[in-house]
Amino acid sequence: MSGAGPPAPSSGIGRRVSIAELDRFVCQALERAEVPEGPAEIVAEALVTTDAMGISTHGTKLLAGYLKKLLARGYRPDAIPRIEREGPAWGIIDGDGGLGQIGCRAAVELAMRKASQVGVAHVGLRNTGHIGAAGFFASFAARNGFVALVTGNDIPSVTAPGARRAVLGSNPLAWAAPTSNDPIVLDIATAAVAGGKVYAARMRGEPIPASWLVDADGLPTTDASLYPDRASLAPMAGHKGYGLGLFCELLAGVLPGGRMTWEIGSWIFDDPSLPSGHNASFTLWDPAIFASRESYLERIDRLANEIRAVEPAVGSREVLLPGDLEWRRALHAAADGILLPPDVVDKLDEAATLVTIPPCDYLDPDP
Repeated sequence: MSGAGPPAPSSGIGRRVSIAELDRFVCQALERAEVPEGPAEIVAEALVTTDAMGISTHGTKLLAGYLKKLLARGYRPDAIPRIEREGPAWGIIDGDGGLGQIGCRAAVELAMRKASQVGVAHVGLRNTGHIGAAGFFASFAARNGFVALVTGNDIPSVTAPGARRAVLGSNPLAWAAPTSNDPIVLDIATAAVAGGKVYAARMRGEPIPASWLVDADGLPTTDASLYPDRASLAPMAGHKGYGLGLFCELLAGVLPGGRMTWEIGSWIFDDPSLPSGHNASFTLWDPAIFASRESYLERIDRLANEIRAVEPAVGSREVLLPGDLEWRRALHAAADGILLPPDVVDKLDEAATLVTIPPCDYLDPDP
């Protein structure tokens, strides 16, 4: 991952925008890059929903980078994912070199159709673009009644215990389960932290913990400017995160026959005319096949309520399940708009410039 310069200075101004207006802007920008209306709406929903949930590193901040790839044809704006081969409970989809969110939507919809027929389904997605937030697609499946496991792979940026350089990507792992209310959803990088958070900390001038990076000698460092050329992300929880990252590589890259490790391109730093060759996997279970949907919901709700009812520790107000905070943020965003951090506003201005939309016309300053 060469070519990383210092981050661009931030405007220092956060902005608040409605979900509808931000969605409209993303669709408009993508359509100006020749992405058809339907696929543009799929990508916009994924990015804007991620921002609404407060995960600004994987929301509309990604748009400018995607537009650069689209304009240079590294990502095909007219890509149509296609099923390469399939069986009753599995399938392999070629993403046709398009935006990752479009490939992911096709893959998760195929997995839902198959799981609803046979109970469990696994779909591999290869030859696609950067997929963004894996948890969005796990949640999408859960909203439709399925338990879901989503994995992805990426160009190496994460070291292994005892290594001096990166060996795996910060391969995401997400799972979600439907409940009577919002799904339980966990979305994690198998690195100690997602690389985007290192960049975001640099742009905001914030220090990083010593547990995030290791330098060229394989030793911890707090110098974020070394990443990615002279430092690697540490694996989450040492050998545990390393093992999970390798599992993601198996499911997302090895099984579907996609690119692996250094075969994958950097969608940020490589020549934008080159494809990145990302991959993902989607494993779904239909609870209604194993028992009645009513029985499943009663049991998962009972489990959730039991955990939430535990007395909180000193200094804590409540015990939460994965996803609880994010769904609360999304509820507030629906009512009050999304407060975008300054670094996201800067990237949206860049995106607007790339496709000649007047910068910031779609945003109101935060009061």
